[in-house]
This record gives sequence, C-alpha cells and structure tokens, in this order.
Amino acid sequence: MDRQAFLDALNSDLAHEYSAIIQYTQYSAKVRGPWRTELKTFFQAEIPDEQLHAQYLADKIAAMGGNPTTQPTPVRNADSAEDMLKAVRDAEGDAVRRYTERAQQAEALGEIAIKVQLENFIADEQNHMQEVNQILAEWPQK
Repeated sequence: MDRQAFLDALNSDLAHEYSAIIQYTQYSAKVRGPWRTELKTFFQAEIPDEQLHAQYLADKIAAMGGNPTTQPTPVRNADSAEDMLKAVRDAEGDAVRRYTERAQQAEALGEIAIKVQLENFIADEQNHMQEVNQILAEWPQK
C-alpha cells in the first residue's frame, strides 16, 4: 500500500468516526422505552471517544499532506432501543476490523506512532462492543 492509499483509508475511517458521532447523538435523542435514561446516558458517554478518534485521524491526515474529509458515511437508521444497540455493536465491530487492518498498514509504512494509536482505538472499540453485548445479553425477547 502506498501513502496515498493509506491516506484514503484513513479518510474512510474518519468518515466512519463522524458517522459514529452522529449515530450516538441521534440514538440518544430517539431512544424510547423503560431504559431510556440509561441508554441515553450510555450513548452520550460514547460521543467524546469518537470525537477524539476523529480529531486524531484528521490531524494525522493533514500532517501527512492529505485533506481530511468532511463527509460522514451513512448512519444506519434504527427505531427501537434493541435495534440501536445492535447497530452500535455492528459499527464497533466494523471499526475493530478496519483499525486492525489500518494498524498493519501503518506498520508496513513505518508509521509506528499511528500504529500504536490505532491499536488504542481498537481497544476502545472492543470495549464499547463488549459493553453493548453485555446489555443485549439479557435483552427481553419479543
């Protein structure tokens, strides 16, 4: 992978982080049901992590001579609390997959600082995903 392809991939990751911010913001506003208060708090608590990821990616893209995107990827629509949690879990799993790939690419390009930070992002995203899985583990079945 050359540096431009790596920048393009980081920009895709940045677009996904923007989407995560939007997703958590929208879901915190829309969530309904008996666990609204807890889920609203949970969703809102995730936003700062996603903002930090987005800012780091934008900074690195710019430092490497790229132009950070301003466009998010589409946000998965969800109306029920359960569907919101499943959408979040899936997005976090996708982030783990993308950041694992990106960390390998960073290492191959000799971008060790980026690799290490991406590994920290992987840990964040895995922790988010595990938390959602714990919430869903006892979710009432319809």
